[in-house]
Amino acid sequence: MSSWQEFWKVEVLGNSLAAWLVSLFVFLVTFAVLPLLSRLIRTHNARRARRTGGPPHYMLDLSLELSGRTSRLFLWGVAIWLASRDLTFPPKLERWLTVTVVLLFWMQMASWAMTAVRFGIDAKRRRLGGQDTMLASSMSVIMFIAGLLIWGIASLLALENLGVAIGPLLAGVGIGGIAIALAVQTVLADLLASLSIALDKPFTLGDALRIDDIVGTVEYIGVKSTRLRSVNGEQIIISNADLLKARLRNFGRLHERRSLFTLGVHYETPVEKLAAIPHLVREIIEATPDTRFERCNLLNYGASALEFETVFFVTKPDYKLYADTQQSINLRIIERLRALGVAFAAEAPTSVRVHAPPEAARAIQKSLLG
Repeated sequence: MSSWQEFWKVEVLGNSLAAWLVSLFVFLVTFAVLPLLSRLIRTHNARRARRTGGPPHYMLDLSLELSGRTSRLFLWGVAIWLASRDLTFPPKLERWLTVTVVLLFWMQMASWAMTAVRFGIDAKRRRLGGQDTMLASSMSVIMFIAGLLIWGIASLLALENLGVAIGPLLAGVGIGGIAIALAVQTVLADLLASLSIALDKPFTLGDALRIDDIVGTVEYIGVKSTRLRSVNGEQIIISNADLLKARLRNFGRLHERRSLFTLGVHYETPVEKLAAIPHLVREIIEATPDTRFERCNLLNYGASALEFETVFFVTKPDYKLYADTQQSINLRIIERLRALGVAFAAEAPTSVRVHAPPEAARAIQKSLLG
């Protein structure tokens, strides 16, 4: 036997020198190949984007995200595990090595799963052109629930791989979970309410809400509470459970605004002029931009006025546009009715009226009613 053969058979810590050198080679190759593979994927994706000019491939993007979230500690663990497969260690050291590798593996799996969930949500938002505020508002809630599930499952699988019987553990956790749930039922109610908001989406970020006597814009939807910015400027914090119990008016989903107003004209107005009023009001409203005329009718005999009820819609939800449109219509109605010689009554439900004597109103009303 040559001296070189004897040299390679020299034992160090219970393993031959040749086995140690092979393990070192496997370790270096593994630790070098994984980062190199990530770099190659990133370079290929960048070249493809420049060549085609189109959006990057989602699978390649996901691969880049996963490689970016790969811990170097995990790479060390994988390299050590592969390198140590042909080596022999004392039982206690081998047990610690197994525990370390299993924990690193499942921690990395959980981190990759969280990255994949976040990537899926971001990819959907990109496909929608970034206009889906519902996903943006429920992002924190979805990630919180996903984190609980993913890390819980990863922990149980890691314990099972280490030989721990998880059946009794799950039973104990179930009993303890009932006790904890009773102690923190308010927090759990808010958590379940946040999950309901994330799934049902009754409102999103930026929506204007009316909750009882509170009016504000949604700024943040959290796991326990939702924050509104009121019309007066202060921030209002409402628990999610209380929020779902209340009756909400979501002005953010408003597509158009309905306007109903009443015109009260003098009882002595001639019938032919009364008949002309609905046509006049219709012409004014239809000539106003962003409106849709519904109706104008003489509906009531008021105490001191003949009351015309008018309904129209402003086809855009902006409140300032609605107020400006209503003002413009009111002014034009006043102008046209005065030009027609129609007098407004003073005490009917409209804002601009001219008084009619009560005795004249009662006489006309009596004659009309027989």
